[in-house]
Amino acid sequence: MMVLDVVTIVCIGLLIGTEFAVSAFINPVLSRLDEAAQAQATGMFARKLGFVMPFWYAGSLLLLVAVAVMRWHSAGDALMIAGCAIWVAVIVASLLVLVPINNRVIKLDAKAFPAEAKRELRKWDRLHRVRVAALAAAAVCFLVAVRV
Repeated sequence: MMVLDVVTIVCIGLLIGTEFAVSAFINPVLSRLDEAAQAQATGMFARKLGFVMPFWYAGSLLLLVAVAVMRWHSAGDALMIAGCAIWVAVIVASLLVLVPINNRVIKLDAKAFPAEAKRELRKWDRLHRVRVAALAAAAVCFLVAVRV
């Protein structure tokens, strides 16, 4: 069980760290580029992360659920379920709101960055910060449940 705990901690920790880096470092730097470079770089990040993240989120959820099943009827049940529920809510919210914005960003012309695209990116950034906070809350629930 300890190996599964460690693999899950590493997997969700790296995912949350990546999402935090996008919010705290990558997007602020991209926003300072000229419009053409910003459109091109944003599209490249959106394509790369848009391809990888669904698998990473799903894999992380499977690991969280596996740990929850293995620890069923233990002291940290409620927190483990809360962590899994938050993770599921993040995935659903991402699919309904953030993924459609990301898909529009992927289609941006690298030579033009219209005002609407900038508004969409600001909206995505705001919602993404909420997502990062929710993921962190899920991780805290998981870590405390594992520790209990």
